[in-house]
Amino acid sequence: MANPNKPMKVRENPLDRFWDRLIMVFLIFAAVVTVAPFLYVVAGSFATEKELTERAFFLIPHTISFNAYTYIARTGEIFRGLKNSLIITLIGTVTSLFFTSTFAYPLSKQHFKGRIPILNLVIFTMVFGGGMIPTFIVVRTLGLYNHFAALILISAISPFNMVIMKSFFAGIPVDLEEAAFIDGCNDWSIYWRIYLPLSKPVLASIGLFCAVGHWNDYFSAMIYLSGAAKETVQIVLRRIVLLASGGDQINAAMFDFDMLLGTPPDKAVKMAATVVATIPILCVYPFLQKYFAKGVMVGAVKG
Repeated sequence: MANPNKPMKVRENPLDRFWDRLIMVFLIFAAVVTVAPFLYVVAGSFATEKELTERAFFLIPHTISFNAYTYIARTGEIFRGLKNSLIITLIGTVTSLFFTSTFAYPLSKQHFKGRIPILNLVIFTMVFGGGMIPTFIVVRTLGLYNHFAALILISAISPFNMVIMKSFFAGIPVDLEEAAFIDGCNDWSIYWRIYLPLSKPVLASIGLFCAVGHWNDYFSAMIYLSGAAKETVQIVLRRIVLLASGGDQINAAMFDFDMLLGTPPDKAVKMAATVVATIPILCVYPFLQKYFAKGVMVGAVKG
């Protein structure tokens, strides 16, 4: 007599096994094609200019050189840019999550009057925007020009992220809300104590989107910020790359580098700048990876 507790073996079709292996080979190839260029950039940032010229592709440089990173860090501007970008990214991400979630919460309620017209207005902004000049005039009129708040507030709510979060909230069982009302909770308590703890996947996903957007934001920083003290890391790296390329903005610091370490490593500096701009935000992803796919998929298919 067969044991009912013993798991049954599912016989695998040879054709299914073939397709599974073919898909696995394709995914491995796609992963290699995706990762290899970045590994080359990391290796090239530690290589000499001669090696970068002679070798078309490599993952391990023959000679380890820190000249590119020395050139980037010679004035300390990169550290100021990293600090400014970190402040904008942290505050901007928290602000975006707060405003997006508090906006999405009432729109996820069927009994909320005016929900459909407001939602239609949000969707309208996904198709039509005010444009750069009207936005700049608003920022200037509100006195936000040359303040970090300009970069944080103009992207505080993304319509796309709001729709995803609204769909996620709509998928939470109404029974939890009704039980909380019976226990004496109000809307704010339900939002803070029930909805947010249950929304870690979508919060992590949207938080990662917001963090990457703030960290890589170059154009807004160039428009709304002025002065070296408030430059973000993207602006600083752009100037460093231009200097290493031998542009017209050569200054005394560049000549000091020439005298100590030789010719500024043009190609290696560009690669080192890419690494410096990418690694910090890349380190955040492993902590959010387990929530990322779940949050995007659930928010995309419900509601």
